[in-house]
Amino acid sequence: MTYEEALEYIHGTYKFGVKLGLENIKRLLELMGNPQKDLRIIHVAGTNGKGSTCAFINQMLIEAGFKVGLYTSPYLEFFNERIRINNLPISDEELAKITKYVKDKIDLMISQGFNHPTEFEIVTAIAFEYFKRMNVDFVVLEVGLGGRFDATNVIENPELCIITSIGYDHMDILGQTIEQIAYEKAGIIKEGSTVILGLQRYKEAIDVISKVCKQKNANLVEVRSDYKIVKNTLDGVIFDCITPKGIYKNLEIKLLGVHQVENALNCIYAFEYLSDKYNIGTGALVKGLLNAKWNGRFEIISKEPLVILDGAHNIDGMKVLVDSCKQYLKDKKISAVVGVLKDKEYQKMLSEIKEVTSDVIFTLVPYQKRAFLDNEAKEIALDYGFDFIKDFKEAIDVSLKKAEKDSAILICGSLYLVGPARTYLKSIF
Repeated sequence: MTYEEALEYIHGTYKFGVKLGLENIKRLLELMGNPQKDLRIIHVAGTNGKGSTCAFINQMLIEAGFKVGLYTSPYLEFFNERIRINNLPISDEELAKITKYVKDKIDLMISQGFNHPTEFEIVTAIAFEYFKRMNVDFVVLEVGLGGRFDATNVIENPELCIITSIGYDHMDILGQTIEQIAYEKAGIIKEGSTVILGLQRYKEAIDVISKVCKQKNANLVEVRSDYKIVKNTLDGVIFDCITPKGIYKNLEIKLLGVHQVENALNCIYAFEYLSDKYNIGTGALVKGLLNAKWNGRFEIISKEPLVILDGAHNIDGMKVLVDSCKQYLKDKKISAVVGVLKDKEYQKMLSEIKEVTSDVIFTLVPYQKRAFLDNEAKEIALDYGFDFIKDFKEAIDVSLKKAEKDSAILICGSLYLVGPARTYLKSIF
């Protein structure tokens, strides 16, 4: 199997849709010898901040000298990004080899009368197999959707569970209330496990997680908001914080926004838990926070003109983005290229972004079945007083032409827009 054939096979399973449940993935992994059982896994769920939290913890463990597997979704620019070891994406050759191995097991399970695994189940199986073959010390594993029935939730004994900020997203699947959504996220909590609960916007989320921890006899560690921002500019954020176990001064992160400080706190609490068991010094924490990168999240792709990419793709994410604009861009005239998927709370998201922008071009999210049709998008643009340009590249070109010295261009609304936009912008600048 070639790399191209592997990708064609993986993406060809998109037609099997999203099927939440663990029966299929369990059978597939059994046929593969259960590679996940040989891995030391840090499992991360939540609505917002999962990826950044994973990036911080991943980098901290690398700085401590460990070999670290990182599994995230979706990818921004190319598929292999989703499966990495010490920040290096899986090679085309390894992906092809392991996909062939997994496909053979899938053919066998189908012959046994099982359903065909979904795309996400297949990619998760490939990741587990790769990490086992490469003998990694830790895996930082990001949940795909929800938690309880997510394919990553086949793991039985996580080293640590982390639940980041819970908000409204994927409500058609996870439920209409914060309690329902939190319950799905709490599905990653295992009997007797340790759970770090990040800072929450909604008290109901804390109540649900606390209740599930009690039922599962799990040790709940709640992150405290005891931090102080020392410096906050486009060059980075410096902060102090106090936890029940320590005092930290002048920690620096390059990921921008107060919310990223809160994601960094998840890493600090993870450090305090892990350093009791493993050789992870404070220096690894400090360097991990400083050197962590997570592209497409208030990422400055160009300084002249100032162009910022942000993957905010739900209402809470958009509110955080608006706060960041007020913090960093208050002396700028902000224009935006915005594309959202139609299964999101797009009316609320567009109302938020309108608050801080002088003009907006509404565009289509490329290559996505969940994108608006042309006429739907035109109508939405008209309702909000936005311009509409169908092609995102053309929309970016128009924004760049109009840019003045004191302006900032924001490209946001969906990671599925930000990824292709990032590739396109790198070809320009």
